[in-house]
Amino acid sequence: MSTNPAAPETGPQPTETHPTLPSPAGDAPDPSPVAGLPATPAAAGELARVAADHAAGQLAPPAPVHLGDVVPAPERVLPDPAGDFTLPPDAAIRVDAAGLDVAEQLAGWLRPATGLPLPVTDAAGPGPDGPLTLTVAATDATAPALSGSPLAPGAPAPRPPADRAASAGTARADADGDDVALGDEGYRLDVTATGVRITAVTPAGLFHGTQTLRQLLPAAIESATPVAERWVLPGGTIVDRPRFAYRGAMLDVARHFFGVDDVLRVVDHLARYKLNHLHLHLTDDQGWRIAVESRPRLTEVGGDTAVGGAPGGWYTRDDYRRIVAYAARRHVTVVPEIDLPGHTNAALVAYPELAPGKTAPPPYTGTDVGFSYLDPDDERTYAFVADVVGEVAALTPGPWLHLGGDEAFKVPAASYRAFVERAQALVAATGKTVVGWHQIAPAGHVDGRVVQWWGTNGDDPGTADAVRRGARLVLSPGNHAYLDMKYAPDTPIGHDWAGLVDVRRAYEWDPGAHVHGVPAEAVLGVEAPLWTESVTTRAEIEFMMFPRLPAVAELGWSPRSTHDWAGFAERLAGHGPRWTAAGITFHPAPEIPWPDGPSRVAPERVEAAV
Repeated sequence: MSTNPAAPETGPQPTETHPTLPSPAGDAPDPSPVAGLPATPAAAGELARVAADHAAGQLAPPAPVHLGDVVPAPERVLPDPAGDFTLPPDAAIRVDAAGLDVAEQLAGWLRPATGLPLPVTDAAGPGPDGPLTLTVAATDATAPALSGSPLAPGAPAPRPPADRAASAGTARADADGDDVALGDEGYRLDVTATGVRITAVTPAGLFHGTQTLRQLLPAAIESATPVAERWVLPGGTIVDRPRFAYRGAMLDVARHFFGVDDVLRVVDHLARYKLNHLHLHLTDDQGWRIAVESRPRLTEVGGDTAVGGAPGGWYTRDDYRRIVAYAARRHVTVVPEIDLPGHTNAALVAYPELAPGKTAPPPYTGTDVGFSYLDPDDERTYAFVADVVGEVAALTPGPWLHLGGDEAFKVPAASYRAFVERAQALVAATGKTVVGWHQIAPAGHVDGRVVQWWGTNGDDPGTADAVRRGARLVLSPGNHAYLDMKYAPDTPIGHDWAGLVDVRRAYEWDPGAHVHGVPAEAVLGVEAPLWTESVTTRAEIEFMMFPRLPAVAELGWSPRSTHDWAGFAERLAGHGPRWTAAGITFHPAPEIPWPDGPSRVAPERVEAAV
């Protein structure tokens, strides 16, 4: 079900001003000309043009979007009400070679709604910076500091928190006169009356800056067709960088299969809110979704089923490469999951010699868990694991490979631990870093291991012990971050085993202090999983993601000092019109002050729309 709120209300109109125009011919020049008008005599026609332009700028309404309306909240925001910038018809994007691909993507977002050609040109060429300038600075570059008091959304922004994720690169810029490292994903955005500049150390930082620029334009920028609109950005400066290095979402394609185009759309949703990891749950009892050349029956047989008898499917190697490449262009890293030793019924149907009884089980289309597992005492199991993780690792340029490891209820504890330790070593041999659900915590540690915690009670001594032994943590608490939980009792799809998760519950927790005994510096980041036992379509994916996905994104990106539910709800409300313009289905959560108020729709009508 999507809602159709009206465009955001504009802020208060500025007080009308009457600029002093140049004196009539023969009079002495005004010793204090208005800013923007010539300080020396000029031709009468030129004076008239400049005066007209200046008057138009003084009388124009302010930008409909405020500089602090961005989601996730930026670290530093310094508005300049006199610096609003209107995109001119002849605007071009100037960029150096390192940022060319980001510039092309920005132009692609802006052209449909504006109808402008927005050519991308070489910043190294002759001529001054144009109205839109993107710069990838060298790692020793220093961006100029600003004077004035920085504003975070709703409150002054203090110095960065101690749990700020460390990152490479030394380009520096701060809105209160102090230098701070932008790092691998940070950026600085300057909007003045004459142009816009984004500066970053890396293309990833530049990309995040362009997503912020996109949000600062009117909501109609998301339209796929030209719109008659004043394309104005609010003046000022944003200096921004992420709190955590890992910010992601998971899509379960095993319970119900989703084609490549659906996955690519999810990638776009993540990138829009500066999430940088897509975890794909590729295998489970109901289906095996990634082709493995050395084990072809995994997809030929195991990929043919899904929950409730829905159509199965799988990704060829080229399909998977396409997803990985598309995500990489948007600075999103794909994290493949091969769930082992449990959740393996589809694999056992294909290769029964891996089953404890050496007999193929029937295909499974239900939703129970914990009944299937690979035989941990058979050497053929480990040859199978080596084949699978070796091929998947070779297809995956990112550093992570997720082993699952959850809900293997029928495997004795000692056998489970021995299996996980051998499987971890097989992943490490591919050069990848092991990720696993927090049930793997008791197993022996391997360098760099990441434990993904999905509990509902922050008191977890086993996970805290794994961290003391060197593990890092990704937080996905089921009662805050699981996107398959219902919003309310009448939500037509989803579960409630972890409780109801409305937008406020998705937002009101702190990843840096959530698990007892785990210090903030051991937290790699956050991830919002979407399991799909009850999710069957692209619209249903979006309905469960929005508006909760931006809440988790803000927890991963923004400094804790900016955390404020009321301010977040106000900022998020302005994104409803954007989602509507972009054709994104979303839940009209009643706790969000949408421009037209919450949509009160009967559950059966929501179900029909979804």
